[in-house]
Amino acid sequence: MQNLSFYSRKRVLVTGHTGFKGSWMCRILVDAGAILTGYSQEAPTQPNLFTLAGVAEHMTSIVGDVRDLAHLMQVFDESQPEIVLHLAAQPIVRESYEKPVYTYETNVMGTVNIMECVRTHSCVKSFVNVTTDKVYENNEWPWGYRENELLDGFDPYSNSKSCSELVTHSYRSSFFGGKQCAISTARAGNVIGGGDFARDRIVPDCVRALEKGEKIVVRNPHSTRPYQHVLEPVCAYLLLAQRQYEDASLADAYNVGPDDMDCVTTGYLVDIFCKVWGGDATWENRWVGGPHEANFLKLDCSKIKTTLNWKPHWHIHDALEKAVEWTQVWMAGGDIPAVMQKQIHEYLGV
Repeated sequence: MQNLSFYSRKRVLVTGHTGFKGSWMCRILVDAGAILTGYSQEAPTQPNLFTLAGVAEHMTSIVGDVRDLAHLMQVFDESQPEIVLHLAAQPIVRESYEKPVYTYETNVMGTVNIMECVRTHSCVKSFVNVTTDKVYENNEWPWGYRENELLDGFDPYSNSKSCSELVTHSYRSSFFGGKQCAISTARAGNVIGGGDFARDRIVPDCVRALEKGEKIVVRNPHSTRPYQHVLEPVCAYLLLAQRQYEDASLADAYNVGPDDMDCVTTGYLVDIFCKVWGGDATWENRWVGGPHEANFLKLDCSKIKTTLNWKPHWHIHDALEKAVEWTQVWMAGGDIPAVMQKQIHEYLGV
């Protein structure tokens, strides 16, 4: 059981707080009593989880772009964060093919800017840069990638996140040798859960199809991914930020993913989704075109398990049940903050 009382009255800055992971993180930190500042562009979708989560009135939410160094510096000056969690990104693989320059500007120079702010603000004691499992050069191996594997993502999104890892490592080596700021990166697998409205993600695509009374279209049912509920990596990031705050020697790069049994094909995932959803939900295999994406990807998470004593809580069936529960509450016009708090408490065992 993770104890979040550590975050009570801590000054925390979250970039990308209006996104999917960021909104779940804000709900947790607000409930934990953190003095929370969020820095992000406007929520990327309509509807969006940040608005539905009901956290805006309990935190300082600032609209900004991580490419804007001067504004970011101002926010650091005003908020004086002790802990910084960097989630802001252009996170969609297919969109990175459409907007490669924007993707690199956001994911690479955004990281440079946030690192520059951390470098020049001695108040920061713990920094976590959230990247992705796609940072590795993907050889389609049947075993999981470890943190010491070669970084070289294929597509602009994955590659820009590889660059973000290298930027973080360079800043850490160049500027933080004698400073009391612990700096880590966290590489998470594919996340699912309630409140994700992004395009080109499998669970939101399932929900949109069912809303229209259509069959779910799966464009690559044989691709294998390390699927996990969104609370798994979000709580892992918070655990890492806490533990390295307390012991800077723990700062490093960490994979965050599910157990091997939850590295499943997209087709298998959608099968479970349809069973959990009920009714006549069904899907079809239909390739609709698109650029290259990895076919097989898995992480070895031994390091975070042994170093931080972290482990996944929910298997793939549990994660989909929670995603469907959230979605059906939303579709019925129910209480979203309440269902989020319920699921957080279930995850934490409190």
